Amino acid sequence: MSQLSLPLARYPGAREDRFLIGESNADAVRMLERWATWPVMAGIITGPRKSGRSTLARTMAARSGGTMIDEADRHDEIALFHAWNAAQADHKPLFLVADHVPPAWSVRLPDLRSRLGASVVARIEPPDDALAHDIFALLLERHELVATPDLVAWVVRRIERTHLAILRSSEALEEDASRRRNRRLSIPTARATLTAAGLLREASADS
Repeated sequence: MSQLSLPLARYPGAREDRFLIGESNADAVRMLERWATWPVMAGIITGPRKSGRSTLARTMAARSGGTMIDEADRHDEIALFHAWNAAQADHKPLFLVADHVPPAWSVRLPDLRSRLGASVVARIEPPDDALAHDIFALLLERHELVATPDLVAWVVRRIERTHLAILRSSEALEEDASRRRNRRLSIPTARATLTAAGLLREASADS
């Protein structure tokens, strides 16, 4: 499993912002890394929330000297129009993070609509098995929770295969560990915590 690191100055002791790469997002990463070959200097990064799409956009903007706009589909359209034009004039890529792409992203300004329609689209898909495992393990590490590989695999097999479910599961386990004042996880503890949080899939909660 490879990863991208965010090359920005961070306060002492801060954890590095990392974007893990797997089969479900590798095509999007490759497309963004080839920004110099884009027909226009603008790309839309779309995918599930909590999929790391904003981290990816920040990373690529920092590496390329370009800019990024998060939640672009909620951004002022005139400001987006000027940002798109500025990217072309400066020949520096503009990375737009959005839930959807046009026409699902409803754009009222005709000139902006045509420009977004010409932009490259990089889609992040729901995590594959290996990526889900690695994301969950990374989140547990960030929460300073101690978990065996067997526990990580056990949880990932039993929660929804979405970025949001993986995040919520790690947060539920962290909250419970803080309450118990014990950061070492076990499968029985994880089962009880995630069942109480409604995060285990019903068919496999007891398996």
